[in-house]
Amino acid sequence: MEYSENFIGLYTKSFRNYFDYLALSNYGSDVKFTYGDMAKEIAKLHILFEEQNVKQGEKIALIGKNNAYWCIIFMASVTYGAVIVPILQDFSATDVHHIVNHSGSKLLFASDSMLKNLDEKQMPSLKAAFPFSDKNLLDMQDFLDKKLAEKYPKGFTAEDIHYPEFPNENLVILNYTSGTTGFSKGVLLTGNNLIGNLAFAHQEIKIKKGDNLVSLLPLAHAYGCGFEFLFPMKEGCHVILLGKTPSPNILLSAFKEYKPSLIIAVPLILEKIYKRMIIPVISKKSFAVALKVPLLNQLLYSVIRKKLIKAFGGQFIQVVIGGAPLNAEVEEFLLKIKFPVSVGYGMTESAPLISFSLYAKYIPLSCGKILPNMQVRIDSPDPYKIVGEIQVKGQNVMVGYYNNEEATRSAFTEDGWLKTGDLGTIDKDNNIFIRGRSKDMLLSAAGQNIYPEEIEAKLNNLPYVGDSLVVDRNGKLIALVYPDYETAKQKGVSQDDLRKIMDENTAVLNKMVASYEKIAEIQLTDEFEKTPKRSIKRYLYK
Repeated sequence: MEYSENFIGLYTKSFRNYFDYLALSNYGSDVKFTYGDMAKEIAKLHILFEEQNVKQGEKIALIGKNNAYWCIIFMASVTYGAVIVPILQDFSATDVHHIVNHSGSKLLFASDSMLKNLDEKQMPSLKAAFPFSDKNLLDMQDFLDKKLAEKYPKGFTAEDIHYPEFPNENLVILNYTSGTTGFSKGVLLTGNNLIGNLAFAHQEIKIKKGDNLVSLLPLAHAYGCGFEFLFPMKEGCHVILLGKTPSPNILLSAFKEYKPSLIIAVPLILEKIYKRMIIPVISKKSFAVALKVPLLNQLLYSVIRKKLIKAFGGQFIQVVIGGAPLNAEVEEFLLKIKFPVSVGYGMTESAPLISFSLYAKYIPLSCGKILPNMQVRIDSPDPYKIVGEIQVKGQNVMVGYYNNEEATRSAFTEDGWLKTGDLGTIDKDNNIFIRGRSKDMLLSAAGQNIYPEEIEAKLNNLPYVGDSLVVDRNGKLIALVYPDYETAKQKGVSQDDLRKIMDENTAVLNKMVASYEKIAEIQLTDEFEKTPKRSIKRYLYK
């Protein structure tokens, strides 16, 4: 099956139907917007786009932390018919320059702090760059207010909201999985890809107008954007934008205040709260003894479940985990106490959802059931028992990578299935069970994709680094380095000096990469074993 409702048309209806409902709030701030307020700001930005002669299909880049203005700029761009290029604020200035240039973006909206670090001269495709902050959309509000009043002399009303219903085949989002030159892959996502996710979520997850949802994840990621922004905006919900690192204290405070109806999270968040609230209780000797008493164990589980549900606000349908595998021990305990949690599976290339099941139908240790508008197969002789690569096709799958035909070809099989790079099995109901990863990509505990080749490319340019390999060691990134001994010998650099230089290289490298890509240390190693093509045999060092 395929969902066919027009993507842009969803938001014409939403802004009209929920005109007076609260739409966006910046957490810990007095910045709030109703759907009508949002629509008015969107109308102003459409005027600005016209003034800048932005044409439909042209790119608008956006970078900054989650806040209401980020959301307004995003929505204004896509309802205008432009293609939004959301950029993770963790990317370095060099990476941002590259993405803006590679995408050919015509406008750039960046938070004040980000724009100060960028050089517009290094982004020649730009017509203009505009700063925004937590408390202000643009410095030219007076000009835009005047223009809006001229365009709508009787005032802006719900009847004035009408966005052109561009075909769902049109490109909507150009989402970069990385920023580094040579590794950039801009994922082409259409209205068709997005409506596939949103229509499924509407059928399965019953949130409604006026419900609260606390946004914890980076909205520049497909996961956060799809299910903490686009989905609740479609349903008339109130999105509270955290805009800061989601520590347990901040999260529990926000949940207590806003009592969200749905919680979307990465495993790290749930695992931290589990360690803080659950482990101190279940690790007591008295608890272990009580669990052996019939009926009392169920009573204890019930007490813990109620306490945990209350901590999450007490009014949520369920907690949806994605972006990384949930710790098996944590999942087992949460399901044992009947805490409503389930794990979904997806990737940017599927906008992002591939499989998901509500808590009531969730199979433990799975990643849910393949979506009705998607198909799955396992590249193995027996998909039910023998692990193989998970391959998918269907409405949610991207068109390809922007200006990268080679990467697009390699992402698909000859018969058109997307190669996820993940290894797993399925059951007879098409529930997916991930067993490992076939690609070199690493995944941080917070669900960020880490591409070691990018870090290595930067590290290899630093003093006295011959070859390098970035690996995960107990949740920490370690760089294994075979030094450039030939140059060191020529310049009289001793082994002790090399150790000090590598410490300096660690500090330099960590300023060049995103926060989640920082390495803990450099460890000197013997020369790497290599293939005939002189590439490192990575599998030997995992």
